[in-house]
Amino acid sequence: MSLHAVRPRILGFISEDVSAWLVAALVLLAGGVLTGLLAWATLDLFQHQLRQRFQLLASERYSRIEERFEDQEQRLDGLRRFFVNSESVSRSEFDGYAKPLLRRTQAYSWAPRVTRAERPILEQAVRDEGLSGFGFRELNDAGELVPAAERDLYVPVLYTQTQSHLPSPLGYDLLAQPLRRATIERADRLGSMAVSQPLHLVGIEPSYSRGVLLVAPVRRQQTPDAVTLGYVMAVVSMQQLLADGLPEESHDYLSVRILDLSTEDQHEVLYESSNPAAPSELSSTRLLRLADHDYEVDMLPSAVFLQANHSSVGSLVVLGGLLSLLLSALLYVLVSQRQRALKMVEQRTQELRQREQELRGTHGQLRGVLNAATQVAIIATDLRGVISTFNAGAELMLGYPANEVVGHMTLENLHLPRELETRSAELSARYGKSIPTCQAMLVEGGEEGGHEAREWTLVRQDGSHLAVNMLATPVLDDQGLWVGHLAICIDITERKRVYEALAARDVLLKKLSAHVPGGIYQFKMEFDGRFSVIYASDGIREIYELEPDVLLLNAEAIFSRIHALDSTRVRASIRDSADTLSPWREEYRVQLPLRGLRWVRGEATPEELPGGGVLWHGYISDISDLKRVEEELRALSVTDALTGIHNRRYFQERLTNEMARVERGGGELSVIMLDIDHFKRINDQHGHAVGDRVLQAVCERIGHRLRRTDVFCRLGGEEFMVLCPDINVQHAHILAVELWQGLRCSPFNEVGTVTASFGVASWRVGEGADALLLRADSGVYAAKQAGRDRVEAPVN
Repeated sequence: MSLHAVRPRILGFISEDVSAWLVAALVLLAGGVLTGLLAWATLDLFQHQLRQRFQLLASERYSRIEERFEDQEQRLDGLRRFFVNSESVSRSEFDGYAKPLLRRTQAYSWAPRVTRAERPILEQAVRDEGLSGFGFRELNDAGELVPAAERDLYVPVLYTQTQSHLPSPLGYDLLAQPLRRATIERADRLGSMAVSQPLHLVGIEPSYSRGVLLVAPVRRQQTPDAVTLGYVMAVVSMQQLLADGLPEESHDYLSVRILDLSTEDQHEVLYESSNPAAPSELSSTRLLRLADHDYEVDMLPSAVFLQANHSSVGSLVVLGGLLSLLLSALLYVLVSQRQRALKMVEQRTQELRQREQELRGTHGQLRGVLNAATQVAIIATDLRGVISTFNAGAELMLGYPANEVVGHMTLENLHLPRELETRSAELSARYGKSIPTCQAMLVEGGEEGGHEAREWTLVRQDGSHLAVNMLATPVLDDQGLWVGHLAICIDITERKRVYEALAARDVLLKKLSAHVPGGIYQFKMEFDGRFSVIYASDGIREIYELEPDVLLLNAEAIFSRIHALDSTRVRASIRDSADTLSPWREEYRVQLPLRGLRWVRGEATPEELPGGGVLWHGYISDISDLKRVEEELRALSVTDALTGIHNRRYFQERLTNEMARVERGGGELSVIMLDIDHFKRINDQHGHAVGDRVLQAVCERIGHRLRRTDVFCRLGGEEFMVLCPDINVQHAHILAVELWQGLRCSPFNEVGTVTASFGVASWRVGEGADALLLRADSGVYAAKQAGRDRVEAPVN
């Protein structure tokens, strides 16, 4: 048959005779068209996604700005209600309330309305408080504070709480400046909050001095004719309000500008970010309201935004062009090389036919080789199964002489009949048709290349049985037709005996390990640091909730179960054990999918391997119950058995830790000591059982009024201690007063009112724990000497 008659087409449709250059040119043209279409679609999708990203960023920024505007209004309204609901507010009370509100706000102030006649009285009262230089002041033309001129009405700043390090402008008359006067008058007229036009803030660092003044009138009654007592104000720096918590301007994707729309002739810029806007068609504008003013917020994309969202169309075009060029070059090479290869195939075919004649001459030599293979039985049959070749190895293995077998016996005669029947039934059920026993040892394997190695039992001439591993394969002629079978048999009797002994040992080991709580394992570290599991008993399944077979394939699965806080320590201890060949012992936590957090203990003995590496023989067990008992004992050791609160031991530990913290990093630390008054009288009159219930009730009342971070302990008898981290002595005294009032305000069943004497002390730099507790105990002693049932003011 001619070779050209069976030539396939290249890629199924390209003729063998077509020019390679034409194929390459057509592919290059098609690739260019597809690249252009893909680049156009990609550019359109990129522009759509860019608009979506910008709108999402702008909406998020609008929401944040609006939220901060509302936050300023709510905090100032809370300060206003504080004044409305109080008969009078002292300077310390104002500072205590306003200081926590100073978040994104430069200052909070209180300015009362003062008449001409009240001015000298108020100035003198403030000087008596300790502010000797206080007076009503106003700004002159040079921007300096000077005594205010005589007017019928003043609104001076009386209290202020600020973040600025500059001196507070106490006494500054807000009516002396037109913009501030207009804001106050508008707040009076509206009866609600008003915001000023953009102005220069007094007493604020220059970098934050551009902002607005948010004013709320304080009235006892919210009626149009109600008298305004004064004004609470929030000094808001736009730079601080808008930049705090946002990305640095060099990394900000948005350029923001806020315009004040309160003036009709010209809108004044209230805030403008310093990062410039990039040239783009993207923009967004929205109106936001603060108090009684509307502000226009404009947002444009910055250069950082465009750089972070650059288009990949150029790269796509370049890549598409390169791929098209590469594909055309490959097809050119494929077509040209294939044409040359077909010519070479014709030459090789002629050479192979010549060598076929030579191979037939070697057929006799091959027979000699087969007979020389005395350790392997080689048996060939025709299609009927009659044996045509029976080498010397088969004679030695089965005891039959070749002349009695060849042409007289079949391969089926050498097999154990019941094995063939069982195999025939199995194959018949699988294929849905009857498979004769003569083909049972030959059918399987056609799907996997025509042969399969399988264990069979052969029958020797003397009737004994021989276990062999037989490889059966079809024999084909030159035309690929099936002309017979070839079977190669290897004696596996000794190997099966070894396997059976090993299987018995494995069964014994598995039975022994099944009765041992925990898991037995062999763990290996290679010379290059890689881990592997050599053996793992079924007990490992309970420890790690992993199948032993999984660990044999992937030892790292163990470390995926170890708690993240313990994994590094466990790995380090394994490597230390390998370096020193010392026994390994560790207790660590495992995080299991079903049982959650558990504690385990592992022990192993290492041995160094000859080829490098270390092998551990070890045992691992679950000690979660033991750890739980330890924790319960720990809890009992630091808990007062009667009241359920912490005891003196726990208090000493926490006090030591807290004092180390404040000595190391600074901060505040206070203690409150209390002693129940006349507690012995309660025990004598009502009995110790009633006294115990009183102690429990006192602890319950006090515990409900403490912060989550406070530590409440019983030192002994009727003496208790409260450890207060992160508060100073003034706040600790306020807390002690609240505890004292909460204790005495409601009588106890059976005994009536129960009181206590309180002492307060705050830690001083360089002071020890004994000195701190001694000062608190001195406060309790002083309270008892003064008549009990009181909180002794702390001594600085």
